[in-house]
Amino acid sequence: MQAKRNFSAKREAIYETLASTKSHPTAEWVYDQLKPSIPDLSLGTVYRNLTVFKELGLTKCVGVVNGKERFDADMSQHPHFVCTRCLSVIDVPIKRNFVDCNIYDYVAKECGVTVEDHNIVFYGFCNGCREKQDF
Repeated sequence: MQAKRNFSAKREAIYETLASTKSHPTAEWVYDQLKPSIPDLSLGTVYRNLTVFKELGLTKCVGVVNGKERFDADMSQHPHFVCTRCLSVIDVPIKRNFVDCNIYDYVAKECGVTVEDHNIVFYGFCNGCREKQDF
């Protein structure tokens, strides 16, 4: 991992834990994963480092699900799906540019802004929750 700041052992462990999962975890989940092996780790340290990672462009916030910020170390542009029942966050695979660049021009013109990025999130029921229920 290349960054402008020096990475301490704790910071490196936090980043590696985040980058090694596709679950789009919360800070609490990262903390729970690392606490057994780093007993002096605090939840505040995890939150501060996640903020640093966002500032450095190493991670992004997918959104707030059930009152908790969810993180993604996959910095490629891709949409997400949130299950409104189990609260899982799933990457939506795309094979081409999901949003036509013309939409950026449209938003810029209509709102008088400059569009640099977008975030698309779909909501519904994941396959596991759908199979458990009779829809």
